[in-house]
Amino acid sequence: MTGWVEHAVWWQVYPLGFTGAPPQSDDGAVVRRLGRLEAWLDYAAGLGVSGLALGPVFASHTHGYDTIDHFRIDPRLGDEDDFARLARAAHERGLRVLLDGVFNHVGRGFPAFAAVLKQGPAAPTASWFRLSWPDGAQVGTEPDYQAFEGHRQLVALNHDEPAVADYVAAVMTHWLQRGADGWRLDAAYAVPPAFWAKVLPRVRAARPDAYIVGEAIHGDYAAIVRESGMDSVTQYELWKATWSSLNDTNFFELAWALDRHNGFTAAFAPLTFAGNHDVTRLASRLCNTRHLPHALAILLTAGGTPSIYYGDEQAFRGIKEDRPGGDDAIRPAFPATPAHLAPYGWDTYRLHQHLIGLRRRNPWLHHARTSIVHLANGQLAYEAHHDGHRLITTLNVADTPAGCPPRTRGPSRLEPVS
Repeated sequence: MTGWVEHAVWWQVYPLGFTGAPPQSDDGAVVRRLGRLEAWLDYAAGLGVSGLALGPVFASHTHGYDTIDHFRIDPRLGDEDDFARLARAAHERGLRVLLDGVFNHVGRGFPAFAAVLKQGPAAPTASWFRLSWPDGAQVGTEPDYQAFEGHRQLVALNHDEPAVADYVAAVMTHWLQRGADGWRLDAAYAVPPAFWAKVLPRVRAARPDAYIVGEAIHGDYAAIVRESGMDSVTQYELWKATWSSLNDTNFFELAWALDRHNGFTAAFAPLTFAGNHDVTRLASRLCNTRHLPHALAILLTAGGTPSIYYGDEQAFRGIKEDRPGGDDAIRPAFPATPAHLAPYGWDTYRLHQHLIGLRRRNPWLHHARTSIVHLANGQLAYEAHHDGHRLITTLNVADTPAGCPPRTRGPSRLEPVS
């Protein structure tokens, strides 16, 4: 684990949505929308975060996760100079930059796949994909192919092919040398860990302090990290338990998840979150928005590396729907500057500032494990601890007041949220 990550709190942004880019690319003239993010860097720094986690910025057909050229910035956002300028402006404010790498699958226009469609089984890049050809296939015959979770526009790569590993290592190194500080590996759970074990040592040889986190929705998190060589994976278990326990007034679920979380933090520091680009926003997910502070307290006092999804710090609402365009509500455009935000979200922004400030003053929380001090359906107190440091968080969503737990082992910092 690279040392600077111990102090990291990310602000995650989906650039195509944030900048108001059109939903489909015509691969035409470059429009320099990426620079619009520069007007928000002081806002992010003022929030207290220390890193900018960008969603896909590479050339794609539509939403960025159907990449067609990993070496080119999406023309809807700008070009490589625009990225370099944004990274430089972020670094001047002490903000690291994390890129989103989609290396499990590509769009149908990806040149290696386009060659297959044009040249047939004899294409030199046919081994990059898992293809099935009909008998007697001729040039121009389209093969059947493995797609990501049944989405035919997302062509799965063959991770047993050495040329694919060479390509991914080259892409990751290229952008780390041009201003990025790390990578989020999209759909990492669908890629064999052995693939990353081949690629990541080559990447780290070029940039030893790079932070690598994989998207893992399910599975054995610790094993994925251990076998792949990543620094971390996303902690969906804690995300689900947070909003679910608040909605159901059932802190026993959260206590169970925190115990599971201890097992993960003993092996690595998970990437924790209360919202991201793939899920219904926290303020819409919670049945009672009075519980939003409780969710944030959990996020920012539990072990791991926290991430804040853009707009959540203003209590934005948005429901993810399983349909074409169903992500639009959770990936909205932002105004030109923070001054154009509606006035009613700033209390939530200040709450984020307070809790992120607590986190930054107690960087040991990155490694913390938790012990349950008090547990009832609507009340929970847990102690985060590491290397002699202690901090107690108390949560109460019941209709009656709750007393603070006793200090059983010496002085503690007490952070009640009710």
